[in-house]
Amino acid sequence: MSNLKKHSKFKNTGILFELLVRQVTSDMMSNQDSKAVKIIKKHFTGSEILKEYNLYNAILKAPKLSEAKAESLLTAVLEESKKLDSELLSKEKYNLIKEIKKHYDVENFFKAKISNYKLSAAIYTLFETSRLKSLSDTTQLITSKLTLLEHITGELFDVKKVEKKAVEEFLNEDKDIRMLAYKLIVEKYNEEYRDLSAEQKDILKEYINNISDTKQLKTYLNGRIEEVKQQLTTLLPKVQDKVLIIKLKEVINLAKPLTERQAIKDEHLMSLMQYFELLKELKAEQ
Repeated sequence: MSNLKKHSKFKNTGILFELLVRQVTSDMMSNQDSKAVKIIKKHFTGSEILKEYNLYNAILKAPKLSEAKAESLLTAVLEESKKLDSELLSKEKYNLIKEIKKHYDVENFFKAKISNYKLSAAIYTLFETSRLKSLSDTTQLITSKLTLLEHITGELFDVKKVEKKAVEEFLNEDKDIRMLAYKLIVEKYNEEYRDLSAEQKDILKEYINNISDTKQLKTYLNGRIEEVKQQLTTLLPKVQDKVLIIKLKEVINLAKPLTERQAIKDEHLMSLMQYFELLKELKAEQ
């Protein structure tokens, strides 16, 4: 009988942390007191879960390495994983899930699409199978390891500059928790748009809540694109600056809805945010 470990996102520390961060961001955009903040601070501070989360990050955020160095990294991380108190870790995950269920609808909480789901799943199965005393089928172990080796030796992962320091601050300061959660979605333009308009907040909220529902999200974004395009067109005759008129016409021409086959990218969200920023500035001058 095979004793393979099936992946469980309910027990995947990397996925649990990312979903909690997303929940903090969603709560923040809804102006709600986020229970997820307290959950993170309680369960990811001085715990076995935190230790395992750091091991996930050691792989997920690894720089591009040669095959030999990637092998050494995985070996070292696996050895550290085996040193964790499995019984305590299991108990902590049980209590974490219990608290999430207490404050959030589990189905909605876990439906969000995770960008690095395949990698996180590979790390989970690698950790779990490596802890087994015997393994009758090594297929899963090998598949997971190859997935991670390909990640580490292939294209560079999108590593954020704040990495370890940001995570430590994330776990200790409420203000930093909110800022980091915010940056996960708007880091490309948060320096420029600190004072977000109601429309921009609504766009971010919709993006977070419907990131797993591509069809609904695309319908929403196209609606907002059409809306801002109409408003800019209405304001155009009132603009006196000839250079600005030319730029506005260019923006109106560029503001095109996403096609059915187009994949939604961060650039689309950023462009829409910039359109509304321009609209906000034009209205302020009227």
